Amino acid sequence: MGPSGDITAAAVIPAGARFSGVMASREAIAVAGLPLAEAFFRALDPDVVIDTPIPEGDRVAAGTVLMRIEGKARALLTAERSALNTVQHLSGVATLTATYVDAIAGTGATLLDTRKTIPGLRLIEKYAVRMGGGRNHRMGLWDAAMIKDNHVAVAGDIGAATARARDAGIASIIVECDRIDQIDPAIANGATHLLLDNMAPPTLREAVVLVAGRVPTEASGGVRLDTIRAIAETGVTYISVGRLTQSAPAVDIGLDFEAI
Repeated sequence: MGPSGDITAAAVIPAGARFSGVMASREAIAVAGLPLAEAFFRALDPDVVIDTPIPEGDRVAAGTVLMRIEGKARALLTAERSALNTVQHLSGVATLTATYVDAIAGTGATLLDTRKTIPGLRLIEKYAVRMGGGRNHRMGLWDAAMIKDNHVAVAGDIGAATARARDAGIASIIVECDRIDQIDPAIANGATHLLLDNMAPPTLREAVVLVAGRVPTEASGGVRLDTIRAIAETGVTYISVGRLTQSAPAVDIGLDFEAI
């Protein structure tokens, strides 16, 4: 067990001092993570008074008050960075997600996240995706089979790999196809969802026609904000974007305290 505690707050702040503070956005954001921030403050000051006027998932303008707090100064200062880091990161994920959701509005396609999450943060990052208007893909390796090129290489071919998953009794079988000629063998052998990997929009459109609604289709690989609309307009059911959780920038949120 290493050193712990906030030596600065303990040395500088009188034991009985109290603070009130305001957490506010400094840019337009989609909000996520306020309940976790509240939990940080309550862990150190169970009697802290907290007001959160903005619901999770709301989109707010710069300058919007997200939280008002009042409590023990030492405790609030000690919890401040953990609370802010969490809200800045999760609101960053939610805000980036909302931007992608807006880009495909009206197309009928649904935005999905991936398992490209920071180790230890998958549950809360995927929560933030939902707050931004996206949908969660697999949570882990256990809730659906996903047959990718390396599985196919070992199994022999895409039909054989898919059939093995079907024969194992797996209900949800996602099969990655990077060529049109893989689609029919995958469906014939039990695929319940096709991941169309790194296909250009004309190829995606051809794939959607060939699938003809037999299973949901998902476009994946290299999707960017400037390309996602064209991808959505091909008629795919889903579009998955790893960068929602892998590289969303933190948003600018401040927390200012005053002694009371």
